[in-house]
Amino acid sequence: MSEKEQVSRQHYRKNKKQSRQSGGFKHWFKRIIQALFLLVTLAVIAGGSLFVYYVSSAPDLTEEDLVGAFSSDLLDKNGEVFYTIGAETRNFAAPEEIPDIMVDAVIAIEDQRFKSHFGIDPIGIGRAAVGFVTNRGQIVGGGSTVTQQLVKLSVFSTAPEDQTLERKAQEAWLAVQLERQLSKEQIMTMYLNRINLGGNIYGVAAASEHYFGKPASDLEIHEAALFAGMAQAPNRFNPRINPDLAERRRNIVIRAMQSEGMITEEEADQAINTPVTEGLVELSVVEQNDLVVDSFVTQVRHEIREKTGLDISTAGLTIETNLDMEAQQRVFDVLNSDEYVDFVKDNVQSAVSLVEVETGKIRALGGARNPGGLRETNHAMEKQTTGSTIKPLTTYGPAIEFLQYSTYHQIVDEEYTVPGTDWTPRNFDRQFRGQMSLRDALVESRNIPAAKIMNEDLETSQIDEFLGNLGIDSDELNDSPGIFPQNAINGEMTPLQLAGAYAAFSNGGNFTQPHAVTRVTTRDGQEINLVPETNRAMSDYTAYMITDILRGVPSNLSSTVGIPNLPQAGKTGTTNFAPEDYERFNHPSHGVPDSWYVGYTSNYSLSVWTGFDRNAEGNYLSLEDGSRLIPRHIYREVMSYVSQGLNNTEWTRPSSVTEVAVEDGSDPAQLPGPNTPDSHIVNELFVTGTEPTEVSTSFGEELSAPTGLSADYDEESDELTITWDEYTLDNEDESVTYNLSVDGQSTTLSDTEAVITEPPSGSLTITLSVSAYGNTGPESSVSITIPERIDEEEEEEEEEENVQTPPVTEQPAAPQPEPEPEEEPEEEETEEEPPGTEPDPSEEEPEEEKPEEEPEEDETEEDSEE
Repeated sequence: MSEKEQVSRQHYRKNKKQSRQSGGFKHWFKRIIQALFLLVTLAVIAGGSLFVYYVSSAPDLTEEDLVGAFSSDLLDKNGEVFYTIGAETRNFAAPEEIPDIMVDAVIAIEDQRFKSHFGIDPIGIGRAAVGFVTNRGQIVGGGSTVTQQLVKLSVFSTAPEDQTLERKAQEAWLAVQLERQLSKEQIMTMYLNRINLGGNIYGVAAASEHYFGKPASDLEIHEAALFAGMAQAPNRFNPRINPDLAERRRNIVIRAMQSEGMITEEEADQAINTPVTEGLVELSVVEQNDLVVDSFVTQVRHEIREKTGLDISTAGLTIETNLDMEAQQRVFDVLNSDEYVDFVKDNVQSAVSLVEVETGKIRALGGARNPGGLRETNHAMEKQTTGSTIKPLTTYGPAIEFLQYSTYHQIVDEEYTVPGTDWTPRNFDRQFRGQMSLRDALVESRNIPAAKIMNEDLETSQIDEFLGNLGIDSDELNDSPGIFPQNAINGEMTPLQLAGAYAAFSNGGNFTQPHAVTRVTTRDGQEINLVPETNRAMSDYTAYMITDILRGVPSNLSSTVGIPNLPQAGKTGTTNFAPEDYERFNHPSHGVPDSWYVGYTSNYSLSVWTGFDRNAEGNYLSLEDGSRLIPRHIYREVMSYVSQGLNNTEWTRPSSVTEVAVEDGSDPAQLPGPNTPDSHIVNELFVTGTEPTEVSTSFGEELSAPTGLSADYDEESDELTITWDEYTLDNEDESVTYNLSVDGQSTTLSDTEAVITEPPSGSLTITLSVSAYGNTGPESSVSITIPERIDEEEEEEEEEENVQTPPVTEQPAAPQPEPEPEEEPEEEETEEEPPGTEPDPSEEEPEEEKPEEEPEEDETEEDSEE
């Protein structure tokens, strides 16, 4: 083979190899493109199939839905209509009555491609799909066209939890259908007649009259921009409620209109410089009356939407509620006048929840003071920091329920840090009480005992179960899920939740979820029962013992919450600012952000919260100006009113609870000893079967009569000897003394024998008792007879008389002996006694002289006199 052929072959092989390499790359690239295309195709097919599946169940869209002329009637507990939602607040405006500036404002902020799209905005749909993937099936963010929003307002719920991908698909499908049936003008007109613009106001025609007292055709740029911006969050951007937020939102709309070339820069500046409150008119009499029940109506809306998915604004329902109109009016009057309570500061806010304890029926709600309009913030339904009102729910209730603690259970109030944390709770007075009972700890609202019980004695599962039985999700007590150590003394709950939970204490442990609605009847006559079931949330002993303890609170606070002849129980609560807030907002050290009082009778449970809408300088409550006591005054005014004419009975102690007298200070509880003073005996409640049995000896054991008492008289020595057995105490450190009484003469001894020389003759009664621990026991006694004593001279004479006298014989006198010389000095000494000194009887009768015994008798006499 020639060299040229060899080179040619090598070149051919090289090109072939490169060709194979190039072909392989192209092959795999083609495969990838095909795979991607297949995936996209499958995704489109799957998405299309899913879309078809979703829209197959889409509801029909009728003219009735679009116009929305059906109103709902709300009935009070007596069956009287007290409120109507729907047509009466909707004035339909014809296209020619709606100014172009109003249409432009909506297009600028809601749907810039409204005039060109076919009902849906593909960009918006893409954004919704991304939101579905990244938010676990929940749609967030905008993207809906005006047509889609009209569909949603007409046939779907506007609640955030209902914004699913299925709902978005159905909205899109119906929007496309609607665009094929109606003109753009008709769609925009229906939309502007359907949107909610605060409270019970629907449509721009009604809103224009409500806010500015003029027809929609006269709206100016700044007014039209306000309504266009309010559609996103009607109550949040209400100029009467939140003027700052409303003005900020309005100005965004104005700039959007300028950006779209709808208005000039000069017109935009002029509109922006107009205060949002300019031109606002006062509320009408009807609207002011509607404010009375507005908080209750808000709860009704919430319950029906949550339980049925129906919108009471459009569904044409008949709604039977539990409203007590007289109680509701009194709650509103108390909160919104100075006739009953001095609120001290104009911007103080408050909330009231009144619940019937046996049924859980909400009888009245007060959501705010001085409301600026309907459907604004309802504090009765919003979580507030609870302070100590949470203690019976997270600590003391579970401790009695699961650990069967008595009301006497002892806790030491001392400096304390929760184990495993750096949290050191403090008491309100910065003091420590030492050992105290569970009853006193709760009534006096000591923080440290509560923190000890919850974090050391209870299991988290027990607390969670107790709360769950009362309709409270423990994961919602704090900003983060779970139960925290601080929940022993604080947490977050709504006033309505607290009223419902405390109602269970009054109702023997039975709990019914607080509810405003009992029954709903739809337009076609279907009845929906919305009464929740009653369940046993706790044992009857827990409910009764907590109630018995909490009766001490209104008893101690009778000057502020006392109501004559009304058995009641209750609990106060106070929160604190964060440490940095005191300096940031110039709050005094005694200032607090929230104050509570939750109380109940055998008929009603009533919770009252007082605080502020926001933390700002001057927004604090204080004992110095009385503002911290506002909840108590509100409670007294409302509870005394609603309790009139009712049978306000005492709570009956169940058989599962036993009252026992125990010695105060004993730990564990002991029965009083026989010597326990009355001042050291307290009556406390125990779960039957857990009562104490041990008897206290702190003030001494029971003393008995001494044994072995005997008396023996020795006639020869003329001594009475009294003996007895030694008395032994259980407490070896305590000493015993003996109380001896002989013929009425008493003495105290420490020995077990007494000798009395020359005891009085006759029958003698001898008694003996013991003393110990500051007390004296019963007596033992014995009797003895001491014979009469005979004088020696008389005895000799008697003897001489009894002797026979012999014959007398003269005898010489015997010589007399000389006197002994030692007796003379004694006689001389006697003779030399100074004149006037009485002779000593002992010298006349030396044979009876007993100088040693006289001092003993004198000493005994002195002791007896003492």
